[in-house]
Amino acid sequence: MASPNSTFTEIVTTTLAGYSKTLADNVTNGNALLRHIDGKGNKQVATGRTIVQELEYATNSTAKWYSGYEVLDTSTSNVFTAAEFNYKQLAGNVVISGLEQVENSGKEAIFNLLKSRVRNLEKTLKNTMATGLYADGTGTDGKELGGLQLIVPGTNTNTVGGISANTYTFWRNQVYDFSAQSPSVTPSATTIQTAMNTLWLNTVRGADHPDCIVADSTYFQYYWASLQTNQRFTSDDKASAGFMNLMFMDAPVYYDDQCPASKMYMLNSDYLFLRPAQGREFSPLGEKASVNQDAMVLPVVWAGNMTCSNRARQGVIQA
Repeated sequence: MASPNSTFTEIVTTTLAGYSKTLADNVTNGNALLRHIDGKGNKQVATGRTIVQELEYATNSTAKWYSGYEVLDTSTSNVFTAAEFNYKQLAGNVVISGLEQVENSGKEAIFNLLKSRVRNLEKTLKNTMATGLYADGTGTDGKELGGLQLIVPGTNTNTVGGISANTYTFWRNQVYDFSAQSPSVTPSATTIQTAMNTLWLNTVRGADHPDCIVADSTYFQYYWASLQTNQRFTSDDKASAGFMNLMFMDAPVYYDDQCPASKMYMLNSDYLFLRPAQGREFSPLGEKASVNQDAMVLPVVWAGNMTCSNRARQGVIQA
């Protein structure tokens, strides 16, 4: 079906194509965790049949002290493997009817209509991606993003990236469960810092430690209340980004309304990645005419997944 206004479709298509980078940046900057990962340079393009995330799982066994002519160990050390993640896909559409094309025939009118539709789609994609960051990968018949409830679950012996943490202990994340303490502990403003201290020490390896903490409203308020007059906000760049946050050790503690109830995630973002597929990071596809309506559809698509290269440096507090 030919468009009733070829100028209209040309402007819409070229504007969306030019806006794709801005759209991707706005979605990223609309979420504290995504912004933190991107700031580490860990939003990396993925190519190939699956998303392969290389990881170290052992130390080099040939390192040893020696004396004089003692024979050195030259045997091969297997220290690398890879986790393999499937692509997950997200799409939204800018839809414009034939009548709207006729009624908005001037260039300024086209831009105004397109601007409002794209902004609406941008907000929707932000919210959908923000929810997906905490998903376990099973939602919508397994089509949803594999987020923190998969990578840093409360039961840490699941399979992630094709590697079973039940079999390989190096692939287990850290868990502090209030109810699993002996005797059990009730989450509160007086107990939250002990939980955070314990989990922090469990996730530390030398100078390697969590650099980002996200929490639901309950645990964020417990921590906030525990600080009393000592509370302080993090650096100006994070505060100016509009995200509500405090500090623990030298890591920002963010409140995220998408975080699952009664959860606080202690993350080392050096090992967390968002891997968008090449050419599919909120990219507009070509104009498509509806087969049974007088309308034009322009899909905006994203494909990729969240990956991890070291689960042992990630932790979660729960009840």
